[in-house]
Amino acid sequence: MFSVYGRAGRLFRGSMEDLRTIDAMSALARSRRVASIGQDAQDHTPAVPRDLLHRSAMSAYAQTTRQDAQRHPLSRVDDIVTRNVVTISDTATVGDAWSLLADRGIGQVPVVGADGVLVGLLTRADLTRPDRLPGPEMHALVWRALLAQSVGDVMWSPVPSVAMDTDIRRVARVLLDTGLPGLPVVDDGGRVTGFVSRTDILRAVVADPPLDLWT
Repeated sequence: MFSVYGRAGRLFRGSMEDLRTIDAMSALARSRRVASIGQDAQDHTPAVPRDLLHRSAMSAYAQTTRQDAQRHPLSRVDDIVTRNVVTISDTATVGDAWSLLADRGIGQVPVVGADGVLVGLLTRADLTRPDRLPGPEMHALVWRALLAQSVGDVMWSPVPSVAMDTDIRRVARVLLDTGLPGLPVVDDGGRVTGFVSRTDILRAVVADPPLDLWT
């Protein structure tokens, strides 16, 4: 089950199919394609020889297949969700948000209102959009004004969210449709109880027990 929350509260609750028909989804920006290591002119990471990558991958696969313990396939959000989620108030400043993201080493944070209910999502990518950042020639006061802006002025809102019992594959489909890095997980009252990210899903794909892809 998916929901969409904004400043006015819950705007939608329903299935993935219904979620894909609402206009709010078309406003979300898609992520930039990630270039392969060593192929980006700005990527200074040494390229890893292809044969070494192949041997490492085969070794990891062999170790996984040797584990014969009973496996319980993962299928729902509550199997993979990050529960100790960090949130930020919609009245916090952009400067506060930068500090929070840097201190916690995260790329996004759900935004909540005074009542603790989800109202949006703030991502590091949004904060660094070229059209949002002042140019290097701008006066320091312009930068100060930017950092003093309210998180509520720059967050994604409305934003889709998901329930704990939702099928992981459906979450993956919504992430592909919207380009978001993850979805806040909320309870029936709209309070954030976790966050499920692309990394969580990828980790589940290679984990033991495995992600249930076929049932």
